[in-house]
Amino acid sequence: MTDHPSRLNTGSHDLPVSPELSRFMAGGWAASPLPADARVPAHAVTPARRARLSARFPGERLIIPAGELKVRSNDCDHRFRPHSAYAWLTGLTGEDQVGHVLVMEPSGPHGHEAVLYLRPRSPRAGGNEEFYRDRRYGEFWVGRRPDLAEAERLTGLRCAHLDTLGAPAGRNPATDSELAGVLSELRLVKDTWEVAQLQLAVDHTAAGFEDVVRALPTALAHPRGERWIEGVFGLRARAEGNGTGYDTIAASGAHACVLHWIRNDGRLNPDDLLLLDAGVETDTLYTADITRTLPLSGRFTPLQRQVYELVLAAQDAGIAALRPGASFRDFHRAGMRVIAEGLAEWGVLKDAEGDLHRRYTLCSSGHMLGLDVHDCAQARADTYLDGVLEEGQVLTVEPGLYLQPDDETLPAELRGIGVRIEDDLVITSDGARLMSGALPRTVSGIEEWMGTLLDTAR
Repeated sequence: MTDHPSRLNTGSHDLPVSPELSRFMAGGWAASPLPADARVPAHAVTPARRARLSARFPGERLIIPAGELKVRSNDCDHRFRPHSAYAWLTGLTGEDQVGHVLVMEPSGPHGHEAVLYLRPRSPRAGGNEEFYRDRRYGEFWVGRRPDLAEAERLTGLRCAHLDTLGAPAGRNPATDSELAGVLSELRLVKDTWEVAQLQLAVDHTAAGFEDVVRALPTALAHPRGERWIEGVFGLRARAEGNGTGYDTIAASGAHACVLHWIRNDGRLNPDDLLLLDAGVETDTLYTADITRTLPLSGRFTPLQRQVYELVLAAQDAGIAALRPGASFRDFHRAGMRVIAEGLAEWGVLKDAEGDLHRRYTLCSSGHMLGLDVHDCAQARADTYLDGVLEEGQVLTVEPGLYLQPDDETLPAELRGIGVRIEDDLVITSDGARLMSGALPRTVSGIEEWMGTLLDTAR
């Protein structure tokens, strides 16, 4: 805790507090309790999640920290986001979770009692100065924290003061790969509540893509049009959710051949394509992950259409391969067969055999999606990458072609074109449901959609 004056996180320029000011600050505050019916949104589903974790480690003490602040520069910290496993088990997703720890205490022969150790709201009497002086945790600096009783109502967990935790011994996912793997594997199949949160993230993301198209005339006129696009989408993400689920990729022209182009400092050329890879993260921290490659003029050139339609055919093949019991890698293999055959037909490759097509595709064609954009990444290979799909899993299908501007194996006219098409899908009993179908994928669908939005923007 930071309630002792010598431990307060105060600024280097702060003046000392006089005894008179300290006494004045200690009184005269009205009661301001949280609403008695306030609950975290996942309140009803977190007990079952903790029970599943408990069953995997009978008799063992489990330590799940929310995480700590990281300095961005001098006395300014990065915006805090709690660890995904902590958020999944507690339902707590706010920036006020810094330093908090969930402890699963063995209870009985097989079960656990979950105890949340937290930094409760600091009192305002008795000489306590944290609430108005501490720049990292003080209520007047970063907002109100619940007291212990309020935190118990919010979460349904027994709560204790962080100062009473000490240095706990037990399994911790930061140092225990088995626990980290299990915490990932338990999240592979989403419950109904999670699928609804992901659909909400997808819907907000679709609205953000519409905002971007409407903003294209302004972005095209700006010397850093990519940044304008990033900012427009970011506004939607912050207005509707917690923000973006990952750094937005707004890549125009040859920048689209850089898979994680997040510099976003380029000018937009109406003759080029724009690859926009972006996702809104909900307040509950579930993120969408969608990519569209759009003609900045509103219409594809014949060559752009040729490249785009090959990638679309690969995505269609990948989506068709999704079903319970299929290998996770099947959809990637299906899409890459289409890409290799297309490159052979163009004469870029001698034939479709082997893996030479990877020069132009570079990476896999999708991943699990959830609290993390690349969700469940610590899961063992035999349960994820080398496993089979199950009903309730949510994943992306995102083949791409990245035809580098300096690649002399390509015809000159193809160099510098990058296309990726990415959608979010949930595995159903007989296949997969396209969650991001509100955004068109076909050439004609995109051109019509863009035309309508641009007409309304003028």
